[in-house]
Amino acid sequence: MARQRKIIHVDMDAFFASVEQRDHPEYHGKPLIVGGQPDSRGVVAACSYEARKYGIHSAMPCARAYRLCPQAIFVRPRFEAYREVSAQIREIFWRYASEVEPLSLDEAYLDVSYTAEFNGSATLIAKAIKRDILAETRLTASAGVSYNKFLAKIASDMDKPDGLYVIRPEQGPAFVETLPIAKFHGIGPATEAKMKKLGIETGLDLRQKTLAELTERFGKSGHYYFNIARAIDERPVRSQRIRKSLGKETTFAQDITSVTELTAKLLDLAEIVLENLAKQSLKARTVTVKVKYANFQQVTRAHTLEQVIRFDDLKQTIPMLLARTEAGTTPVRLVGLSLSGFEQPAAEESQPKLF
Repeated sequence: MARQRKIIHVDMDAFFASVEQRDHPEYHGKPLIVGGQPDSRGVVAACSYEARKYGIHSAMPCARAYRLCPQAIFVRPRFEAYREVSAQIREIFWRYASEVEPLSLDEAYLDVSYTAEFNGSATLIAKAIKRDILAETRLTASAGVSYNKFLAKIASDMDKPDGLYVIRPEQGPAFVETLPIAKFHGIGPATEAKMKKLGIETGLDLRQKTLAELTERFGKSGHYYFNIARAIDERPVRSQRIRKSLGKETTFAQDITSVTELTAKLLDLAEIVLENLAKQSLKARTVTVKVKYANFQQVTRAHTLEQVIRFDDLKQTIPMLLARTEAGTTPVRLVGLSLSGFEQPAAEESQPKLF
């Protein structure tokens, strides 16, 4: 039997505006608009939830946004800052997913079908991702969990902000039945209007149309509409990069100063990372230890072995790398361990055994 796919769609909450509110406490709790100035021809790139209460949304002319909320704060985008946070968030994704497909700076699909943590529970994995993002970036994200990309994408928008919504396989068809066409990802305003002229208002209405009818009216897209009306979406999550490392990190509830305790924590992470490495038929030669101190400064220390890394190697390497940090004298709030320098598996080893 084929393994049930487990897909997570993570969408940061009001991303640009939330980064600005995080970096500028004076903006917190106030209607904030990232984009052009109110007297310009610019548009809203993003806005805080406080601004959305006034009917403001992205792509709206800034002049109109000002009329709706004259007291709003207008700031210019800082894309370099957003890209930096986005890269930080994607590294969190790679701790848990075998495939990560970014859609933009603030959202991505994750395939966690083969993730071993939390006994493979995609819901618990999504909670862990949200928790890590909040702890490490001080930003909130919403996540949708389902068995395909279409439903995961819709689910992430169901309970914003800071939401987590799950659509299980047995719930998919019934969920789509009641979904208004306007909520379907991939159906824009023009297609929505065309469908409504055909009497298609909900997923159930769409399901009543045959494949021939839909392809006649909508061309190649008709096949996609036919499938999503039945909660079917076979599109894979496609990574846009080759995985170069695999790691795991943990944030402590209280800062730790004991090197012995930190070593034990890192060895626990090492077992998880080695297990995930084996599941993906990867072999590594480089180990990297990450230490973040209580003051949020962080360092990494790495060592490359001549042979493929085994757990016994890490028992010796981890204490050596920790000794090159200030662990033991400076309190530590987070440690991480990653393995890299992957070897290509031999041809006969490239296909993992099924049983």
